Amino acid sequence: MMSAPVSSLDRARALLAEHPVVDGHNDLPWALREQVRYDLDRRDIAHDQAAHLHTDLPRLRAGLVGAQFWSVYVPCSLTGDSAVSACLEQIDAVRALAARYPDDIQLAFTADDMEKARSQGRIASLMGAEGGHAIDESLATLRALHRLGVRYMTLTHNDSLAWADSATDDPRADGLSRFGEEVVREMNRLGMLVDLSHVAATTMRDALRVTEAPVLFSHSSARAVCAHPRNIPDDVLAALPGNGGVAMATFVPKFVRIEAAEWWEGASAHMEKHGFELFDSTEEAVRVREAYTEEHPAPRVTASDVADHLDHMREVAGIDHLGVGGDYDGMPFGPDDLADVSGYPNLVAELLDRHWSESDLAKLTWHNAVRVLRDAESVARRLQKDRGPSIATLAQLDA
Repeated sequence: MMSAPVSSLDRARALLAEHPVVDGHNDLPWALREQVRYDLDRRDIAHDQAAHLHTDLPRLRAGLVGAQFWSVYVPCSLTGDSAVSACLEQIDAVRALAARYPDDIQLAFTADDMEKARSQGRIASLMGAEGGHAIDESLATLRALHRLGVRYMTLTHNDSLAWADSATDDPRADGLSRFGEEVVREMNRLGMLVDLSHVAATTMRDALRVTEAPVLFSHSSARAVCAHPRNIPDDVLAALPGNGGVAMATFVPKFVRIEAAEWWEGASAHMEKHGFELFDSTEEAVRVREAYTEEHPAPRVTASDVADHLDHMREVAGIDHLGVGGDYDGMPFGPDDLADVSGYPNLVAELLDRHWSESDLAKLTWHNAVRVLRDAESVARRLQKDRGPSIATLAQLDA
């Protein structure tokens, strides 16, 4: 009697059981802050929180996530000491999650920690600071964040800084200023990955020129596939093999399909008219957004659209330089079949149907992300032998 053929989805789950997903960006900490002010009793992620969140432990397990970079994000509306304090509160929230769910979540600070957590069946939990405004132009604050466990920093969020330009704002620094270059060098010395999601293409190119360590794009896709400024131009993708960096394709619909980007502009204007941002996750904001969506259905986006980006990124950058960064709980909703963190097997199944090899998929889901952190650690050990902490300031370098 012949056995039934194994489906692509079954094959995907079997592959992910051995080579689980490292996701580059998840905004659960900020969603917990916005919704319940970090009251984990009110949003106990040990149980299904689908009514409120994209992320909880049952769905992380269903999605076969083996490591997560939690975003310790603060909005650009917070500046100075307020931004620093909010970032510290975000870090505290990630540590609180690890303390509350020790059988599932293991704090990780190194590539070896990631591998150890995987071997123990836990989700390796790392942190990435989203937006260089969180250091308030202070390299000492940058070092403090690293000591607290932050392992990447996105140089900007949506607004340009005095020392780095954002993809979605007018330029202020013509890419990276001299102080911005010093931030990159100090991150290299610390072993903190330079995250180039959100930054302008000029900033990407400057960072690639300055950095001595591999860079990261924690949640960005291909501009040639969807012409959104948040995506990565082909010349930058083509530079990744020489740098060793990794670009982690995102699932945010407006970065995946241009039709979705056009819809999001209208939805954002509607939300702003009611006093909200599109990403707001309060109950009232969700009600306003859902009412708009009911009257103006969003264009359909699926795992196939995400796979189109990954096909292109593999062609330009090569398989050794790809990963995934969903941006869950940092977007109102994801693609139809990637609606929450349980959906990763659907993407892997789509790529299997496109004849991606299992060895290539293992690089995409696990090995590339672990390798890029390990390489950054190696560069840091070398640099720390030659130079100490930088005491440079913005005023000194960019006067």
